[in-house]
Amino acid sequence: MKAAETRVDRFLASSETAFAIPVYQRNYDWTRVQCQQLFNDILTVGADENLSGHFIGSIVYVHDDVYTVSGLRELTIIDGQQRLTTLTLIFIALYRHAIAAGREQQAQRIYKTFLINEFAEDAEKLKLKPTDNNKVALAQIMDPKEAVKVSGYSRLVENFRFFESHIDEANFDIVQKGLTKLIFVDIALERGKDNPQRIFESLNSTGLELSQADLIRNYILMGLPRKEQERVFRKFWEPIEANARNLDVNDSRVSDFIRDFLTLKQKDIPNKGAVYEKFKERYPLPNSPDLMEALDELRELSNVYARLLNPPLEKDTVISRELNYIRTLEINVAYPFLMPVYRDFVAGVISRDEFASVLRLVQSYVWRRFILGLPTNALNKIFMSLYDRVDHGDYLGSIERSLMQRSGSQRFPRDAEVLAMLKDKDLYSTKSRTRTYFFDRLENHNNREPVDVTMPGITVEHIFPQNPESGWRSALAPDEYALLGEKYLNTVGNLTLSGNNGRLGNKTFLDKRDMNENGGEQGYRFSRLWLNRDLQGLERWGVEQVEARAERIAQRFLEVWPAPSVGVAADADTDEVNIFDAEEPRHKRLEYAVFFGSRLEVTQVARLYAEVFEQLLVLQPEAFHGTRLGERVQLTSDPGFLRQAIQVADGHFIEGNIDNKGKFDRLKLALSELGLEEELFVKYA
Repeated sequence: MKAAETRVDRFLASSETAFAIPVYQRNYDWTRVQCQQLFNDILTVGADENLSGHFIGSIVYVHDDVYTVSGLRELTIIDGQQRLTTLTLIFIALYRHAIAAGREQQAQRIYKTFLINEFAEDAEKLKLKPTDNNKVALAQIMDPKEAVKVSGYSRLVENFRFFESHIDEANFDIVQKGLTKLIFVDIALERGKDNPQRIFESLNSTGLELSQADLIRNYILMGLPRKEQERVFRKFWEPIEANARNLDVNDSRVSDFIRDFLTLKQKDIPNKGAVYEKFKERYPLPNSPDLMEALDELRELSNVYARLLNPPLEKDTVISRELNYIRTLEINVAYPFLMPVYRDFVAGVISRDEFASVLRLVQSYVWRRFILGLPTNALNKIFMSLYDRVDHGDYLGSIERSLMQRSGSQRFPRDAEVLAMLKDKDLYSTKSRTRTYFFDRLENHNNREPVDVTMPGITVEHIFPQNPESGWRSALAPDEYALLGEKYLNTVGNLTLSGNNGRLGNKTFLDKRDMNENGGEQGYRFSRLWLNRDLQGLERWGVEQVEARAERIAQRFLEVWPAPSVGVAADADTDEVNIFDAEEPRHKRLEYAVFFGSRLEVTQVARLYAEVFEQLLVLQPEAFHGTRLGERVQLTSDPGFLRQAIQVADGHFIEGNIDNKGKFDRLKLALSELGLEEELFVKYA
């Protein structure tokens, strides 16, 4: 397979070449929308002298040196027929306009260069060989002397008429110039060496031709002179692509990396399919100093991103272990925060111990929240702005205070609520990676001889089994037996690790404790694991023992995942409460509010109500106009429809004749609908 950037006009101008659309291809089905967009792009790039090119995607074809009877080289198009056919229609429209306008020389140049192979037999002259249902239509529109009369509806004819009606003397030369600036990725496959079907399926299975990273790469490089392209690619993009790769599965993560970078920079998380557009918005000039500076920072951050994705690349064993825990927990949302912190560690701004403490702090925060079942969507917004709160004079302490000062659904769970939930939580039914992380950290805490709990054969074991054998009933009272099976079965007090799970099975506790079949020392009595140490001297297993073991593990939990011991109780920020967690505002006054991190000096709920809706209307106006949300919060441009109209923006009003609780309810409704639940905090006077 060979791939190269190619100009459209040069590709279509290939002499003695036919472009064949195979019968297994879908029909030509571009609509007016796609045609309009392409035509607008051609006019834009054609009219702007500063634009050297415009990327339109890729064309994939099989090139196997097969020639037709007429001696033409035939390329079988397996992806890109929609673009190729549409471009042919534009050239035909240009050709027919040139004929009608008396531009005979230009007409012949277009006709013989882009539309036909001049010396081929009549039946083989057309360069584009569409599927049978489009052959007649294409032949008719190619002939300027013949009216286009195709029976039935033809998308090809419809789109040709669109271009024909939009090309005139005023834009004829601009369209031609624009076509010379169109660039695509020319991907040539060789039959016998490449598998066209497999490549075709991979290109079309997602409906996307290029990843966000591919689009960004082309955006960066395409407008540069060839030597500069080579320099920028080698210096910046090549190392970025090499670093932003998950080596375990050999999968590129460049798109994710740039998404995390934009999140860090803009404090806004782009949708995965809009990373390219957001990148262009931030760096609108492809060859600008700002973009080159960004590439320099991207290359630098990609070095640490590589180790976030692949912890074994980190040579420091302590840091590598903590990075592996971060990866196991899949705390990808923390990457926009961890990248600059990791960079500070590499630069010597913080020590190894400080960086390791930050990594453990992130784990404690996320894991405690998991135990409580707090919403994970809050983490994105927390981590994207956390680095901005770092005080380099008190690096770790400033991060600890920032997290401990958060309240509501963003809070750092305290010891008491974590322990209360931990003892009753169903930990067995969580994802296997999550269970492994939990037991790994518990088992290896302060262990100078770490145990690899991921070894094959080591699994989670129910001490009281899921399907206990009959001996359990005779060993336990009926009520206790029922409690173990219904309340405690999947809780931490009844779970352990064992390399002999299959042998221990459903046996009674004493059998599990003492099993030593054929000297194999399968029982708990012989285990070297910390998790089994307290089982070795027990004579029975019942509710009392489960609860005692859960308490022992809970105390170890606080050692493994501690909450920072920083003084934040007296901090004024601790009285700020997320509006969803706030008490009812009836008969209350506000001291202030915080919206999107900015303090609002409001003392009345009515003023908060108006100010927040005004900002929401500016941020997402489309969410309110002509929508169900707009109706439910009674936002209107006609104050006459309202009992008490409060103006929230020019020409927009909202109902004010509701009590403070009603105002809070409408604010919460809007914030929920817009996905902004974590952005509004209030402090009562």
